[in-house]
Amino acid sequence: LEQFHARQLRVSPHVLGHSKAHVGRVVAELVRAAKAQGLQPGPLALSLRGDFVRIGSAYEQHKVRSPDCFDILVPLRLPPHLEPQPRCADELGPCGAFVCGLRARDGWTRRCRPFVEGFCVELQGRSHLSSGLVLRWFQGHLQRCLGAVRYRLQERCRVSLSGCPGQPPTLHILPCSDYVCCHISMAVRLIPAIPLGDALYLTALPPEGPHGSPTPEALWGLNASRQEQRLLGWLKEQAPAASCHLKCLQILKGLRDLRRHGLEEPFCTQWGRVLSSYILKTALFSLLLQGPLEAWDEQFLVERLEDLVLYLRECLRKQVLMDFFLGNTSVPEAVALPRFLKEAAPVNLLSAFDGPTLDLVAFQLISTWIQAPHIIRMYSSPRYLRPVPAP
Repeated sequence: LEQFHARQLRVSPHVLGHSKAHVGRVVAELVRAAKAQGLQPGPLALSLRGDFVRIGSAYEQHKVRSPDCFDILVPLRLPPHLEPQPRCADELGPCGAFVCGLRARDGWTRRCRPFVEGFCVELQGRSHLSSGLVLRWFQGHLQRCLGAVRYRLQERCRVSLSGCPGQPPTLHILPCSDYVCCHISMAVRLIPAIPLGDALYLTALPPEGPHGSPTPEALWGLNASRQEQRLLGWLKEQAPAASCHLKCLQILKGLRDLRRHGLEEPFCTQWGRVLSSYILKTALFSLLLQGPLEAWDEQFLVERLEDLVLYLRECLRKQVLMDFFLGNTSVPEAVALPRFLKEAAPVNLLSAFDGPTLDLVAFQLISTWIQAPHIIRMYSSPRYLRPVPAP
């Protein structure tokens, strides 16, 4: 397991640091240009707030394999007289889905109509902000700004933007050979986000639910990445200096990706969705807080990794793994949670999957752990180590 982590999973801090710095500079240029152009249409359109939020494994020290993919939240600004009013909408979509109504500070007036017609959809007799319409506007807006950015960055790198329907656009960055020492082409997923305050954001749900059914365009997901980063920072302070909790997460993600090569569709897709990186991270959070944190010293790597696998198998058998932040009253007081998260209804992350699928994933998970040395040897050839797209 140590060799597997060192040779195939561990990302060079030097290369990752250079990549993150380069991504930050390029995204800052693009956001600055997009914000400047967004001021021109007038007060009844969306615009960019002007900042961006780094999220995901690359910024939480548990990225695996390659330093070439990044996630960035780009906060949007609603017209000055409108405020978002999110509410839970589990009955309309997957568990944990939200709809976003709008409230005018000085009452609903005719001047709101152009914005509603451009960015809202009707749902249950009320207008709600549409994640699909916001995504399409966001990609078009960035595409229009790309020319100015491309000209300013031509000595550093080449940039382009691509997108798929219902998905956040991806910024592709190819550094010039004489600008940075790490000549890696990078893909940056730019995720438009509606700020709710307290470092909480609404982001568009994937266009397809867990069973492949289409997701209504009015639905949003709640992003609490900043709270996750705060929790990870607190755990780093409390755990031993040589804690292995992030290494356990990396190895489990690596084993999940290797095992995928031996599975057939449609179970292969379900395997990746049930054992998504977010679900693995949630299971790790829950297990860590059962304590004691001293037991996560690196000398106990195999024992703690087995604990994590067994804990996850038990969750799959019971078909219950609760979201760590939504409605959770056991989060340490040192990690201050916004009131919105504390009062939200608890969400079972496994509720979207049927029992037979979860039982099969639980069986394959234990099988993968028992056969880990064999699986690592079998699927560690270069043909299997191509990056696997995240579901």
